[in-house]
Order: sequence, then structure tokens, then C-alpha cells
Amino acid sequence: MSSAKLRPLLIVEDDPALQKQLRWSFDQYEAVVASDRESAMTQLRRHTPAVVTMDLGLPPDADSVSEGFKLLEQILAQAPETKVIVLTGQNDQNNALRAIALGAYDFFAKPFEPDILALTIERAFRLHDLQQENRRLQSMAQPDVLAGLITRDPEMLRICRTIEKVANANATVLFLGESGTGKEVLARGLHNASPRRNERFVAINCAAIPENLLESELFGYEKGAFTGAVKTTPGKIESANRGTLMLDEIGDLPLPLQSKLLRFLQERVVERIGGRQEIPIDVRIICATHQDLKTQIKEGRFREDLYYRLADIVINIPPVRSRVGDSALLAHAFLRRFAEEQNRGDMTLGDDAVQAIERHSWPGNVRELESCIKRATIMADGKRLTAEDIALDLAADSPADTTTLDLRTVRENAERTAIVAALGRCNGNVVRASDLLGVSRPTLYDLMHKLGLKV
Repeated sequence: MSSAKLRPLLIVEDDPALQKQLRWSFDQYEAVVASDRESAMTQLRRHTPAVVTMDLGLPPDADSVSEGFKLLEQILAQAPETKVIVLTGQNDQNNALRAIALGAYDFFAKPFEPDILALTIERAFRLHDLQQENRRLQSMAQPDVLAGLITRDPEMLRICRTIEKVANANATVLFLGESGTGKEVLARGLHNASPRRNERFVAINCAAIPENLLESELFGYEKGAFTGAVKTTPGKIESANRGTLMLDEIGDLPLPLQSKLLRFLQERVVERIGGRQEIPIDVRIICATHQDLKTQIKEGRFREDLYYRLADIVINIPPVRSRVGDSALLAHAFLRRFAEEQNRGDMTLGDDAVQAIERHSWPGNVRELESCIKRATIMADGKRLTAEDIALDLAADSPADTTTLDLRTVRENAERTAIVAALGRCNGNVVRASDLLGVSRPTLYDLMHKLGLKV
């Protein structure tokens, strides 16, 4: 009968007799022992224990606490979630309090009661488990307000969580990213998650409207203000009152209008063209652009004071080529949608088509991918799209450089990348993904649970 694997407990103690006592007292764990700072960090990287007990007096100067505090800072910098229990000498309350202030979980004075220390260690393990489970559930939970966003990429999921955090604030949000990365989808998600969700979401593309018309579109005009102004017309800003206004491609806003927009952001009132009345407006502003606004500021094409008014919260959206597994996942979703719209029945992507999609750099991002799948859905002869139907340039991208030398981190990153890519290629089918990865389905479920990946 095989026993369950014991959980590692790192014991940092330079006294051999006390080492032996601690290992004997805590035989329900895999007691990993270190006697100095260097060996402790090596064991931490090798075993990643959830709980550490450590003495503050360590070689080469066991009579001082300097090595102990250095080790405590290193452990919490390397693994902030680790629960460190500090063992101190008698009447050493000041150092104990200092350790707690640095982030230690608890402290015990020597000599200690093993049974009481055992209860504290068990409580630390339970707290660590609860926190890990909470993080896993948070990473798996894609917010409902962003249901229109299709992704498994960790960075995009982090952006979703950021949007949830800032949604209730009234701060101006600036989305930066290449064209077609989904800036408007995220902006609508931000609006839907905010207290303004029941009011209007109004979007205007600053690059799509001629400069001589953009001012009247934004600020509105009074009857008779200019030729053709046959009635009073509110602008987009006024129409979005109590709701959200998205200024797409804000980097293309002409300088004269930048000044007028800055005044509105400062005063929160608008004057229609040809009008004299100041109209108070309560609106949340969301901006987006593919331009490098800081470069435009240096070149004198964008006002620096306006930038800082707009950039309360800046969110950088990665391109599709940087989102692990997302290109194939999006392709499956688009194919399903367009096959239904075109009455083509159930259509699938062939393996060669998926490989071509994954290898393409997608300079036009989601918009290009959507157009490509739509065209292929219409033009394909059969029910299974091939690489020939997709008709892409098959130049492969260069693999990303890896700088970390920590083998555990490298292995976890490699596992995460491979699993996310396989799930994307197989459209979330765990059975097919496990076959593709060459592991059993239970093994894949275990790996996904460990890495916090959504099932």
C-alpha cells in the first residue's frame, strides 16, 4: 500500500541536536534541513516548501541576527506566499517583532513546546492552501462582463482582472495596443463592469471623422451655428452624459481639439458650437490608440498635459502573436460563428490549418484573423478547412528568449505554454489535448490544477 507523498517543511537550524529534535517532532512532513543561508535558498528552490521554520542566528556569525534577517528577506522575495516561522532566543522580542514586520508568519521563543509549534505549522499549511486555492480560482475566473473576449493567455487574463479592479473607480483609462487587439471589446467590458452599466456607452473614432466635422461631433452645435445647422444637435460628449465615452484613436485628435478636450476634462462642462451656455456633463472617459503618445509628445503632436489627464490608468494590450494559444482558440470560435451565419453546418479546422494559424504573426491581430476565417468559411469546398483554404504566409516566428535559470520556473513556464497551446489547438477539448501532449487525461487535469489553468 503506497503512502501519500509528504509535504516538504524547510527547517533552517545550525544546531545538529536541535535539527534532529525538529525532524523527529515533525515526521508527518518531509523535513528538509539547511544550516546556513546559502543552503536554505538552495533547498527553497529545490523543494518550494509552503512553510519554513528558521533560527535567526546563523553561520558565519551565529551570535548575530544579520544572516537570519537577510535569509528572511530573500525567502519572501523569492516566494512571497511562503509562511516563515521564526525561532528566536529568550527575551528576544524586538527581533521577533522586526521579523513579523518584514513579513514572517509567526515567531516562537526558544525553548519551545513542540506540540504548540506543530499546531502553528499546521495552521500555516492550511492558510497557504486556502490562499493558493483562492489564487487558482481567481486565475480561472474570466469575468462575465468580458464574455466577448476569447482568451486563455495569462497576460490577457491579468488585464481582465485589472479591468475589474478599476471598473468601480471613476478614473480615466487609456488602452494602448496595436490595431485589432480588442481595445473596444475591453472598453465595453469596463463600462459593463462599472456603476454606469445601465447608461449609454458612446464610442467615436477620432481618426475616421474629418477634422472640420470632428469638433461638432464631439461638442454638438446650436441651430444656425453654421450653414446646414438646421436644428440644435447634442455632441457625443453630451450624449454620453452619466455613461461612458470612448475616444478611439485619441492619438489622431487634432491639436486645436486637444486643447478643447483638455478644458472639458478640467471643467467638466461643454459649450456647443454657436452656443454660450455651459452644460455640465458627468461622463467617464475611456481612450484608446495604437500610437506611441510619448513619442508624439516629444514631436509636439500631442499635448503632454492632456496625456496625463487621460492616463490615470494605462493598460497595454499584447498583440495576438504574443498570446499563447489564442490564435487557434479564436480561429475555432470564428469558424463556428461564421459557419452558422453562412449556413455551412458543422465545419472544423484541419491540423495543417491550425499549424498555419499558429505560425502566422497576425500583424492585423484579431481583426485580420476574423477576416481570414470568414473568407475561408465562404470559399472552402468542404467541411474541413485546410492550410490551403486559410492561404497564409507560413513564415514562423522566432522563439521567445528565456533569461531565467531557475529550472523549476523554466519547467513550469514550459508546461504552461505547451498546455495552453494544446488546449487552444484542440478548442478546449481535454481528451484531444492530452493525446497531443502525450499524457493521460488525469495527468493533464493535475497539471492544469497545479498551474491554475481553466478547465
